[in-house]
Amino acid sequence: NSHEGATGGEISALEEAFRKFAVHGDTRATGKEMHGKNWSKLCKDCHIIDGKNVTTTDVDIVFSKIKGKSVRTITFEQFKEALQELSKKRFKGKSDEEALQEMYKLIEGKGPGLTGVTKTVASPTVSRLTDTSKFTGSHKERFDASGKGKGRAGREDLVDNSGYVSGYKHAGTYDHKVQGNK
Repeated sequence: NSHEGATGGEISALEEAFRKFAVHGDTRATGKEMHGKNWSKLCKDCHIIDGKNVTTTDVDIVFSKIKGKSVRTITFEQFKEALQELSKKRFKGKSDEEALQEMYKLIEGKGPGLTGVTKTVASPTVSRLTDTSKFTGSHKERFDASGKGKGRAGREDLVDNSGYVSGYKHAGTYDHKVQGNK
């Protein structure tokens, strides 16, 4: 009976991991269902796929088998079923119960890792191309002295509706001259 209590604790950690993976990369996800893509990611990140007993193909087959015909996701209950299915392959020599516990241990407390996620590379080429102080011509006008973009003012010719000709240097001095002569 004490074993039941232990399983209860593990399930919550398992469910937490399930939720983390279920919402990974999907802003609309609720964490109640998991897509095949995230199921594969969970299996990779948690080392369920070992390349020998369990491969990516096995993971995909189990997913397809467990989800409904017209659905593209699995629920937490189906997720546990899928794990049970895979645990037999992953831990061949163990009893079903033991294999399942081992499977849970692999997943508990884990979240989606960011391995293989594209990182920015600080290469000299990129820094040269993005250094605004070296820009010339019309591109130069889009940035102020600090290298910060001017936004819309740098991209569009904003119309001067002051009534003066564009090249006129003494804009705004007419009134002073006229009143100065009186």
